[in-house]
Formats: sequence, C-alpha cells, structure tokens
Amino acid sequence: MSALHIKQGATSHSAYNLRPNFSDTVETHTLTVLVDNEPGVLARVIGLFSGRGYNIESLTVAEVDHTGHHSRITIVTTGTPQVIEQIKAQLSRIVPVHRVNDLTVEGPSVERELALLKVEGKGEHRVEALRLADIFRAKVVDSTLTSFVFEITGTPEKIDAFSELMRPLGLVELARTGVAALARSGE
Repeated sequence: MSALHIKQGATSHSAYNLRPNFSDTVETHTLTVLVDNEPGVLARVIGLFSGRGYNIESLTVAEVDHTGHHSRITIVTTGTPQVIEQIKAQLSRIVPVHRVNDLTVEGPSVERELALLKVEGKGEHRVEALRLADIFRAKVVDSTLTSFVFEITGTPEKIDAFSELMRPLGLVELARTGVAALARSGE
C-alpha cells in the first residue's frame, strides 16, 4: 500500500486529528495584564500584537500600585478561541508580566468607558441633542452658542448607541478612553 493511499484512508483516530476542537468563530475578549511599571513594557505588549497581526480594539493603561510599581493594561481584542489562547500564552511569557486574566471567560465583570462628544447644531437639533443626552445620562461639560461637548460613561455599547444618535444631530468629533474593566467579586 502506498503512502498516498494510507493518507487518503486515514480516519479521525489519526495523530493529526488530536488537537483540541477550536471554533472558527471570531470572539471579542477583554484581557487584563498586570505588569511592572517601567519603560518599554507597553511597547513589548503592543509589539506582540502587531508582530503577529492581532488587532487591538481598545487599550487602556495606568499605574495601579504606586508602591509596587505595577500598571494594569486592559486590552479588548478579537480572534478565534485558538488565537485568544495564543495571545494569553504569549503575553504570559513576557518577562515584566505578572498576571494575565481573560475577564470574558473568568466570570462576570464590570466594563466602563468614558467618551467626549462634540455636537454642533442650532434650533431643533440642539434641543434634541440635549434631550437625548438627558436620556443617556450624558453631562454637558462645555457649551457655546453653536455646540456642546458631552461626557458620557458606560459600556462600549451604550457609547456606540449615543454616538450613533448624535451623528445626524451634528456630531463632529469623538474621543474615547477605551475600556476599563474589573472582575466582579465572588458571591
């Protein structure tokens, strides 16, 4: 029997089929990475993503422990479950990384983002923008005779919804912080 014939007749019991069953579905995951607060760490984390062609949807970084000199990086990324597992494993191997958590799979978490939206308009558009801001609990943080700057906090979906409603009313500029997230406490 030739090698070609054996390969074609291989069954699912072949050693080539022993890898875990991963889905091809692209998922969004929120990862938190506790790192040393030192020069170059963020560049190394970002380099891991760009070097392997992974996309970052959102990125926030801040020092969270002044005495221990630790920063927390929150990354929202997308990929298949296999890609997400690769990202977590590769992040864990970077030397100044202390801990990698995938809040998406570890249980309930709280995610918030802050956005500033500049909306220009007069007359009915101005009144409608203020009405919608009230519904979404957005605050007016700056106002002129022709524009407002709104501040809104909430889930990324809430900010997306608010900004989409503001577009036809005169949205001219949008700035977003990116997601900050924490795991909820166990009950």
